[in-house]
Amino acid sequence: MNNTEKIIWEIEEFHKNIEKWFQGKSEHQESLYKALLSGFSPDFKMITGNGDPVTLSMFGDWLPTVFGKFPERTIHVENIEVSHSDHHGLATYTETQITGQITTKRASSAVFLLNEEKALWLHLIEHWI
Repeated sequence: MNNTEKIIWEIEEFHKNIEKWFQGKSEHQESLYKALLSGFSPDFKMITGNGDPVTLSMFGDWLPTVFGKFPERTIHVENIEVSHSDHHGLATYTETQITGQITTKRASSAVFLLNEEKALWLHLIEHWI
């Protein structure tokens, strides 16, 4: 995979897995948990749509509290745009979450660290739209 493909794959794979997590659709919860966190740099930080800072440790602690909590939630990612150098990537995309009658949208910007094998999430900033 080239660097653009690595970044797009990581974004799409993460959102596919987090949807499964929210829905509780996994017979192997521990494996899914590990898959979700495996795409992140240990130095990962994000700013949520509400402006709250979140570290990888905080995210990892939060995940078990929402497993299966939203069995009808679907997540769609679109408009992925990627720029990169040999070692870093920047992606922007729109994420839509639908839970029953409630739809939320966020514009996201993510910085990735690139290596031979994959793209690792380093920073993520979400903005409600």
